Amino acid sequence: MINKQIAIEKAIAAIPNGATIMVGGFGDPGTPFSLIDELLKQGQRNLVIIKNDANEDAIGISKLIKNNQVDKLITSHIGLNKTVIDLMNREKLKVEFYPQGILAEKIRNAGAGCFGFLTDIGIDTEIIDKSRLIYFQGKELIIEPALYADFALIHARRADKYGNLTYGSSAMNFNPLMAMAANQVIVETYQLISSAEQSPESVHTPSAFVDSIVKIDSLTHEY
Repeated sequence: MINKQIAIEKAIAAIPNGATIMVGGFGDPGTPFSLIDELLKQGQRNLVIIKNDANEDAIGISKLIKNNQVDKLITSHIGLNKTVIDLMNREKLKVEFYPQGILAEKIRNAGAGCFGFLTDIGIDTEIIDKSRLIYFQGKELIIEPALYADFALIHARRADKYGNLTYGSSAMNFNPLMAMAANQVIVETYQLISSAEQSPESVHTPSAFVDSIVKIDSLTHEY
């Protein structure tokens, strides 16, 4: 197996301007803050960010948005971030909303190799795109395309150098799905352990889905 540990600077330098990036996390838990900070430092622009939420103001991806590095945010809610709400209302940031379960399923479909799925969620709303309506088994349903990304930024509680990952508690939210749905997966962890310490039943994301492992020295938040 391949040793996938690299420096954080090299890992993030692989991301070009204009990339579509999935970012794990539900609020703070599972959010890869160190990878986000390095992306902020390197300054890649015109990014499309896919994340469940916009984090709180001045935290996580909010920093990227405030620094004008993000053209579009695909998310479930932004209600905890006044800066992002203001940018959206002033049409300085494109925001594409999905119900949380729909967003998760769109990502899961991509990871499973599916093109999309059918649902009736949102069928009666005014914002539905009528071009995506279909009749199936006597019902009018919405076609929801799978959601892919060029990169996924993931936080794991621990990992081995080959990329076998274990998530901690509620940090196991969008991370496993996103690790399967992106072309390249970059992982931060503060516990880099030997493969002998990583029991098979504790692995939540196997190494086949991981491209780069970054060891971080400390965390403001522990997950």
